[in-house]
Amino acid sequence: MPQNKSLPRSIVILGFVSMFMDISSEMIHGLLPVFLVTVIGASATMVGFIEGVGEGVALVTRVFSGVVSDWLNKRKAIIVAGYLLATLTKPLFALATSASMVFTARTLDRFGKGLRGAPRDALIADLTPKEQRGAAFGLRQSMDSVGAFVGPLLAVFLMSILANDFRAVFWYAVIPGVVAVLLLMLFVEEAAPREKHAPQAPLHRAEIPQLGAAYWRVLGVGVVFTLARFSEAFLLLRAEDIGLTPSLVPLMLVILSLVYALGAYPIGQLSDRVGRHGLLLIGLGVLIAADAVLALSSNIYWVSLGAALWGLHLAFTQGIFSALIADTAPADIRGTAFGIYGLVTGIAVFIASVFAGWL
Repeated sequence: MPQNKSLPRSIVILGFVSMFMDISSEMIHGLLPVFLVTVIGASATMVGFIEGVGEGVALVTRVFSGVVSDWLNKRKAIIVAGYLLATLTKPLFALATSASMVFTARTLDRFGKGLRGAPRDALIADLTPKEQRGAAFGLRQSMDSVGAFVGPLLAVFLMSILANDFRAVFWYAVIPGVVAVLLLMLFVEEAAPREKHAPQAPLHRAEIPQLGAAYWRVLGVGVVFTLARFSEAFLLLRAEDIGLTPSLVPLMLVILSLVYALGAYPIGQLSDRVGRHGLLLIGLGVLIAADAVLALSSNIYWVSLGAALWGLHLAFTQGIFSALIADTAPADIRGTAFGIYGLVTGIAVFIASVFAGWL
């Protein structure tokens, strides 16, 4: 369907909220493994443990926050709590003197991420007409990806002018986090109350069948796509394997995020006009091409092309899957739908990455 109207203001603001919070988070996360090993003295095993627990907490929390937002018939308060918690953890990284303090900060940060994820996506669906959902989710993905490459670049720049002072950079990371929370609190509206079924306790089993067959089909396809997409960490390992110096390896993620940022919004708009399923098939084809290029790469130029194709694949799929979840899930349990989708696809990424590592 042709899209003639601009997106609701709250959707645009949510895009900027995602961007600023991602800048804040990536300024820290891009440096955190090195900080843990060189400053704190943690082992590589501890680094993996901290990351693994953090991501697990985010996945599980995402389900329950989505369910609770449906149950309360309110989403903004939970979203604010998630972003605020993530912002409040940033000083803890700067003050950390042990691996246990970093573990606490990282776990709370990921808890905040899980808290906000499903209610935020459900709010986007609540506020956006169906004919604009592809553009709405594409915009959020684009802005989030802008943060994903601006944050590490900003961290590198600050490290260069602050004599590699990790803690000073972590303090600077608080600023974009505060901006994100203020934008959210002051300029994002709550959706109008939705019609609800008879009140149920959160995550009542009676809610699950109400998601409907169309939703479960989308979830199934999403899992298949995700099983074909292992962690981006293997992209970095491939770049190092062909001889890229460790200091330049993160540039592969910059390339990936830049292509993702440039592509997600226009592709989301296109999905509103021409339909979503054909674009998903294109996205799968691009992923196959990315894997083939990375497998056959013999120099940095081919690895860079593989990274760009990987970002293009994400642009063709991630926002569209979110729009399909919004299209197929009943309005009163959208938070639950996004939470389940996030949990199941997160587990699929873990399985795919473990299998890829074993191979």
